[in-house]
Amino acid sequence: MNEVMTDRRCGFVALIGAPNAGKSTLLNAMVGSKVAIVTHKVQTTRTRLTGIAIHDNTQLVFIDTPGIFDPKKRLERAMVSAAWEGARDAEQVVLLIDARKGISDDVESIITNMKSNRVKAMLAINKIDLVRREDLLALAMKLNDTGVFVETFMISALTGDGVQDLKKALSEQSPVGPWMYPDDQISDVTMRLLAAEITREKVFLRLHEELPYAITVETEKWEERKDGSVKIDQVIHVQRTTQKGMVIGKGGSMLKTIGKLAREEMSESFDLKVHLFLHVRVTEKWQDDREVYEGMGLEYVK
Repeated sequence: MNEVMTDRRCGFVALIGAPNAGKSTLLNAMVGSKVAIVTHKVQTTRTRLTGIAIHDNTQLVFIDTPGIFDPKKRLERAMVSAAWEGARDAEQVVLLIDARKGISDDVESIITNMKSNRVKAMLAINKIDLVRREDLLALAMKLNDTGVFVETFMISALTGDGVQDLKKALSEQSPVGPWMYPDDQISDVTMRLLAAEITREKVFLRLHEELPYAITVETEKWEERKDGSVKIDQVIHVQRTTQKGMVIGKGGSMLKTIGKLAREEMSESFDLKVHLFLHVRVTEKWQDDREVYEGMGLEYVK
């Protein structure tokens, strides 16, 4: 075995935090490519998404988890459960804090849970470009007084400030061992799930004012054609007829726009021609459908 192989490291890292702390943006920055959907709306990440990055001789497998908050509904409980499961499965944990929000109730709850379970983490204070330096230092001191953090990083996931320092530290703390994935693979999420996430992002971006969170996207069919292209059939599940009208739009205009944007990104991400067919279906209780949860990679929580 050559020296390069014996020096290799591989580490699993969970990114946790309150909703909208910037975990998906950080994941994409770490990987250097888009593997998670990013919108300004909270709770857009619903499942555990994996991004794979390389730093020197280390392969870092990042687990982007849903935001952790006080769940009320079945879907919310499933999302929070997936987040804590991701933290348990990882060798290293990064707690991301939105510098503008500071120590919110959700953050306090997360830290209390970490203390109870003796979880140690790296602290990443995000969005530092939006907060005064003296406020950042005060926040860092208060968080470090909790005793759960082994190291602190000031970052901006959006601009990239401090991201490489965090990546380097995670690399150095990773255990020696073989890489788990080919060096050109950036995610272990199935293309079917990624396609559904891409379309869901476009729905959120186009209808963020009108449409609540009560939608999901399911990839029903994935047909690879002889010419190398792929035909994808997806269903956008909404809970009410009025919501269906919003997604379709006048004369089908909104659905066409969503489809065009999603198809273009899928074609670029998958590096193949995509034929995308979108259908909108009223499924009043999709949040109680076990199969929908399985399609999202979530555990059906009672």
